[in-house]
Amino acid sequence: MTSEHDDPQQQAAGAFIAELRHWREVAGYSQKALAKLVGYTPSYVSKVETGTVVPSRSFAEAADHSLRAGRALVRRWNDLHSTSGVPRQTRPRPDIIRNDPQLLPGPALVVEHEHARLTYSDGMFRTGVRRQLRNVGTEPVTQYLIRIAVDRHPGDPERSNRLYRESPLTWEEIGLVALCGDEHMTWRIKHDRDAFKELWLLFENADGRFPLYPGEKTWIEYMYTVGADKWGPWWQRAVRLPTRRLSMTLDFPIGLRPSVWGTETSMTAEASPLRTPIGRRDDGDRVLFMWSTDDPPLHARYRVEWKFRASEGEQDATTESTSPAERMRSLGIVQEGEPILTAHARSFELPADAEDARRVVAQLVSTLERVGQVHTFAKGMGLAAPQVNIGRAAAVVRIPEGKLITLINPRIINESTDVDEQYEGCLSFFDVRGMVPRPLAIEVEHQDVDGIVHISTFEHGVARLVAHEIDHLHGTLYKSRMRPDLQLIPVSEYKGTGRQWAYRPRA
Repeated sequence: MTSEHDDPQQQAAGAFIAELRHWREVAGYSQKALAKLVGYTPSYVSKVETGTVVPSRSFAEAADHSLRAGRALVRRWNDLHSTSGVPRQTRPRPDIIRNDPQLLPGPALVVEHEHARLTYSDGMFRTGVRRQLRNVGTEPVTQYLIRIAVDRHPGDPERSNRLYRESPLTWEEIGLVALCGDEHMTWRIKHDRDAFKELWLLFENADGRFPLYPGEKTWIEYMYTVGADKWGPWWQRAVRLPTRRLSMTLDFPIGLRPSVWGTETSMTAEASPLRTPIGRRDDGDRVLFMWSTDDPPLHARYRVEWKFRASEGEQDATTESTSPAERMRSLGIVQEGEPILTAHARSFELPADAEDARRVVAQLVSTLERVGQVHTFAKGMGLAAPQVNIGRAAAVVRIPEGKLITLINPRIINESTDVDEQYEGCLSFFDVRGMVPRPLAIEVEHQDVDGIVHISTFEHGVARLVAHEIDHLHGTLYKSRMRPDLQLIPVSEYKGTGRQWAYRPRA
């Protein structure tokens, strides 16, 4: 007799479910939000994830596209339907109902404090997580679910999937260690995939069991390592249980000259910068980046990213001898001469492309944060998707007061007859400045991720910033707007650094 765990059909069904949950959580979507995105009912998505309903090909295709899974879901669906017959799933799988916190009546645990630490040294990333858990339920807690997930190439899922198919993440290289107080914990594997693992930490070991009883609290801690060849320049903490305090520390070699920034999002909100700054403390040959928050909302996700501005072999290099354009290139800004900067960006079909739009905007915000750490922009700053090598019609603008303007599918529908000339710079050729005529006011039609059309009016410096970024979406660089008798000047000769644009009050 074959058990459910040995049944190829059940294994294939479980693999599809695990893959779907992984990509849904990476994208920050609830079941209801995913259902709206792919045109299915929330009940259908729920039944797929509990094994009650066998997913259709159209659902797998739509989910893969919307979640940017790089055909991973389609491959799992093919595996599912290549087994003999149709998977024998006519009711929710008992193990899924029992083990999935989303399907339980309510969480029995509260995280009093989570502190996570990421350390990089000699080509290895080591993650350590400490959580103080309190049982607020009525039954003993005997297990705790954790996930280990990696993505070497965020934003390029097909490349990441190809990497992990050829060289999957293994338990041997992870070297997981887990403790409850002074006791070592054992674990039970729930899902073992190429790029992510899910497992239950058990409140037991060979010497006995130590359940967490109602009203009690305890510290658990787990550590694992992943090589830089399989890691990526990002780290994310997700709030899956009610949490009182969340803190994070990144520990990097100071010689790599790391730059760190962060964003936060939830299952319903777009990515935005962390609401409080990341602290920094130099400690000998190491540098620590620290951030914390109290009472984070459930389902919030806090993502930190970094860039090492020196390689392992050139840790003593400095930026003084590096040109402004080279610094921008090192931060991921496409430089003049690349074809994408002179091509028309492709519009988003909204709301069908809502997730694509969210991802592009999140990357723009993240890159803007990184650029803002290495240069002061007193006049404000902006970034268009082609400048980060994405040919889609999205841009973001940060005005001097700090407010962020998001532009999706923007187009100028009206502009004032009053024009003035001011110096502009561009991150894609940052060594020079040019005097550019622009209207003093513009009206811009743009959309939000739900496809709703908005019309916004911008004036003076903000109008200039917005018009500059919209030009990028049409493949236009500000050089082409300069008067023929004017020349670009080197940034070293530009005298307006650190000052806002000067505008006369409008009559």
